Amino acid sequence: MKHIARKRFGQNFLHDASAIASIVDAIAPKPGDALVEIGPGLGALTRPLCERLGRMTVVEIDRDLAARLRNDPQLRVIESDVLRVDFAQLHEDMEASNGLRIVGNLPYNVSTPILFHLLTFAPCVRDQHFMLQKEVVQRMVAPAGSSEFSRLSVMLQWRYAMESVLDVGPECFDPAPKVNSAVVRMTPLTAVPDVNPKRLSDVVQVAFSQRRKLMRNTLGPWLDQEGFSGAFDLQRRAQEVEVAEYVELALQLDNTAELRRL
Repeated sequence: MKHIARKRFGQNFLHDASAIASIVDAIAPKPGDALVEIGPGLGALTRPLCERLGRMTVVEIDRDLAARLRNDPQLRVIESDVLRVDFAQLHEDMEASNGLRIVGNLPYNVSTPILFHLLTFAPCVRDQHFMLQKEVVQRMVAPAGSSEFSRLSVMLQWRYAMESVLDVGPECFDPAPKVNSAVVRMTPLTAVPDVNPKRLSDVVQVAFSQRRKLMRNTLGPWLDQEGFSGAFDLQRRAQEVEVAEYVELALQLDNTAELRRL
């Protein structure tokens, strides 16, 4: 029985053989890898990945698709919303000494929440390969100073090395989306500042709240409220500030908050 794509799950099923082969080659799975696929759907990527791996884990929210996937003895199927999955526990369960490798064709309507959820588990991950809306990937990898540089850019780049590796056209899916897609590679950085992610998120969210304005009008008043007395050039727009500067500002705010508690 043919599975009808469900809009509420953002389902667009990959079917183009050439695109599938290119994505699998970009992932380069090897036997023994602890690989987890998010949203395997009809298994277009799952099958060729399994051919190279022998066994893998998949996370599928659609109960009908999960039931189909359970027929494959090579798959461990987790029927769940990925936002509820504890990847640290999964890392332990899979005995992933070299880290989890996470892949997936992410539903465009919830891709950002998924990326932020996974950010929490970066220490457990070796790498991630995701297909997303091309416009989102462009924001993820954008350098400071570019028009695409955004809150998403900062929050991901402080923790990962980012690379756009492959473009995928709408014709490669069924049903065909109205946007172009791209595959991004995300590799957790080995040395990262011990910054409070919530503090960094607050800083970046305020800075980008009115991205056309100079930060003296947005971030400036907020820093005053936080009791910040350090140096930070507010005569710039948010997209002109390097990731490292945002991280340093968040660290300084953490120090300020600590001193106020003493």
